[in-house]
Formats: sequence, structure tokens, C-alpha cells
Amino acid sequence: MAYRGKRYVDAAKAVDADRLYEPAEALALVKETARAKFDETVDVAVRLGVDPRHADQMVRGAVVLPHGTGRQVRVAVFAKGDKAKQAEAAGADYVGAEDLVEKIQGGWLDFDAEVATTDLMGLVGRLGKVLGPRGLMPNPKAGTVTFDVADAVREIKAGKIEYRVDKAGIVHAPIGKASFDLEKLVANFQALMESLVRAKPEAAKGQYVRSVTVSSTMGPGVKVNAQRVTV
Repeated sequence: MAYRGKRYVDAAKAVDADRLYEPAEALALVKETARAKFDETVDVAVRLGVDPRHADQMVRGAVVLPHGTGRQVRVAVFAKGDKAKQAEAAGADYVGAEDLVEKIQGGWLDFDAEVATTDLMGLVGRLGKVLGPRGLMPNPKAGTVTFDVADAVREIKAGKIEYRVDKAGIVHAPIGKASFDLEKLVANFQALMESLVRAKPEAAKGQYVRSVTVSSTMGPGVKVNAQRVTV
């Protein structure tokens, strides 16, 4: 049995483990029970009625949270010429091509997101074994493989997050910080859920959103009434 600290145990007493809360109520509880000495991230875990083992039931996408994530995101861009200049002007932290590939192959991973122009994906593909397991590989479905690198960089900086269902059929995603106003957390939560519903695969049968839980980094999970987030 996992050890739970006194702070966690005290916070958990405020949560009814058998109750399904309305989204705003649940997020208010998450804010109340975030008692660590740092500004905790608020996370959402959504269990979906899909079987990720089948390609036609894979759920993957991206959404721009209206109020951002509350963290500074370092963006690396694979681009050349004018596209490289556009990426730099949009706020990209690192821009390059062959030189950037060599740097990453050498073990450098000091970034949080990557964007690549379509013509350089053959080059970026060499990094699949390094970037893939870390969820950093540029992907067309997430809008990170594009010639419009300036918009891609600005969206990421503004709070765009990517999500992908894991082997257990669960999507995990951050929607902000515990210090956010409740209204901002609710808006970010709704944006994520609407994006997930739009991403429902045609092959998915039965109930799509099975359960929703919100929590802070160090706090207890709070169950959300899934019926209230899928309309």
C-alpha cells in the first residue's frame, strides 16, 4: 500500500470519494486541496471507451487552452531560410535543421515542444527513437508539422497542449495551475473536454467518456460527473 503523507490525508478528507461532482465544484475542491508549498499543476484524467490497440480507435489531438497552462514552454523548431526567420520572430526558443538534429542526437533535450516544416520531416525522422517515447515528435494531427511555423509557435506559447490516449485508454492533460481563478480552470477544462469529444473515433462504440477525474500534482483525485461534460 502506497504511503500517503499527512498533508495528503488531511486534504483527502474534504473529498467524498463516492460522489460525482459538477465540474466547477470538482475544480474548486482541487484548488482547496492543493496544499503543497509550490504552485501545483491541475491535471485531468479521462478514461475513454476506446481500445488503443486498434489504430482506428486511437485518440490524439491538440487544443489551445483559453487561459494557457501557467508555465513557460520552450519551443524548438526545425526550419530553414524564411521559415526559420518566421519561427524566430514568433518567439521560438531554438531554431535549426541539421545542427539541431545533431544537438539532440548528442543528448540535448532542453525544450518542451517541437515544430517542424513538412519538408524537414525526413530529417527529423532520425530522432524518432529519442523524441517519440517522450511525446515530443512533431505530428501533423497536432499541428506541429506545418509550413505555418509562426502560428504553430504562437499557439504553443499561448497554451496549446497535445493529448494522446495511453495503453489503458486514458488521456492525461494539464489545464493550468492551482493558483488560477476558478473561472479560468473551468474554461480550460471545458475546452479540453470539447476537443476530446470532437476527437471521438468513428469506430468507438458505447459510452465514449467513461470517467473524469481532476487533481492537483500532490492532491487527491476528485471525480467529475461525466454526463455533465459530454453534451
